[in-house]
Amino acid sequence: MGKKILIVDDEADIRTFLSAVLKKHGYEPVTAQNGTEGLEAAQRERPALIVLDIMMPKQSGPAFYQRLLENEELAAIPIIVASGLPSRGSAVDKAVAVFDKPINPTKFIAAVKKAIG
Repeated sequence: MGKKILIVDDEADIRTFLSAVLKKHGYEPVTAQNGTEGLEAAQRERPALIVLDIMMPKQSGPAFYQRLLENEELAAIPIIVASGLPSRGSAVDKAVAVFDKPINPTKFIAAVKKAIG
């Protein structure tokens, strides 16, 4: 398998869709359904990239992002934001790309490749 990519999204259909797209292009998806699980997965898996939703139960995308930045080993992981919120881009100021839902798979993979090869 290729590079690990962590998908943090509370919507199961989004996690399934993005996982399928990533697998098709040789990446290894890892999923979490909220920011709390996402942080645990990031620490355990050390992904090359994180795909992050903004609105989630237990811990939101921005709260996850702040906790990620507090960890020196995880702070440099690039993040792609995928959300239906209009102000989603400002929630994660260092996102390498921002996508509206539903996500265009061609544009999504192009952003992934640009971010991590």
